[in-house]
Amino acid sequence: MSDSRKTLIGGQALIEGIVMRGKHVAAMGIRLPSGEIEITEKELHPLSDKYKIAGVPVIRGVVNFVESITFGYKCLMESAEKSGLEDTESESKVDKWLTEHFSDKVMPIIGVISAILGVALALGLFMYLPALINDLLDKYAFSGGIAKHNLQPLVEGIIKIIIFIFYMWAVSQMKDIKRVFMYHGAEHKTIFCYENNEELTVENVRKQIRFHPRCGTSFMFVLMILSIFIATILVLIFPWLRASRVVWVLAKLLVLPIVMGIGYEYIKYAGRHDNICTKIGSAPGLWMQRISTVEPDDSMIEVGIAAFKYVLEHDEDLDIK
Repeated sequence: MSDSRKTLIGGQALIEGIVMRGKHVAAMGIRLPSGEIEITEKELHPLSDKYKIAGVPVIRGVVNFVESITFGYKCLMESAEKSGLEDTESESKVDKWLTEHFSDKVMPIIGVISAILGVALALGLFMYLPALINDLLDKYAFSGGIAKHNLQPLVEGIIKIIIFIFYMWAVSQMKDIKRVFMYHGAEHKTIFCYENNEELTVENVRKQIRFHPRCGTSFMFVLMILSIFIATILVLIFPWLRASRVVWVLAKLLVLPIVMGIGYEYIKYAGRHDNICTKIGSAPGLWMQRISTVEPDDSMIEVGIAAFKYVLEHDEDLDIK
């Protein structure tokens, strides 16, 4: 195999498609109902180009996370429409009722409300629920031993990881989500093919592994591990934070930007370097990708190649020297 190379290009799996993202250009590849591959160019205007502070280490991680989530959500909604998922023939009764009783101006508001509810669900599932279970265990199973030895962050972290793994496994059983995870695998394998300095063909991409250290799944695991360490420090310095479950959750929300910033720097470093430290740190996330990625078929690989090549041809300075 030829010498490996690194690239700044990253991707995200969509509904029947993949979006590959460079520095200033992104390409959204969608497999249309007709069978054709449609490539749509998306211009990127990162805040770091406009404000120097947005490119400062740690801070850039928070900025990049917000930009990625916003951009990814828009692409996901667009892919759902273009792939035919939102065709009126396949609309649910609820969708049809909303379409008939609300105007086009009201529908975006409903979308915003849905997004807010999704965030609330995530906070409840991965922040409030672990704290609640921890308190119940401490009270009824360990007779206050968890709090006495300042083990709350560790126990909550383990509970959070268990919830996350179960949640990912549960959604992976859904037919539509499984296809998204297959496109996720195609995205990783395409990037690996390029980084291994091989020609971007279906045959070459197919033989690549599908577990990449710069994946968002790995990022989530890094965040959970980092949160354990930072929460432990908080408990040791400010033990009164644990007096109220609500105050404790709010405290973790306040330090979340710091956790995201440090996590981003680690993932960025792990994507560029291959050593014992990055291998150990990336191992849990790579293992989790056995759930969040699935081996793709050739038609999905074709979409990944088309989107990747477009970014490669229309963006500049993508290789990490």
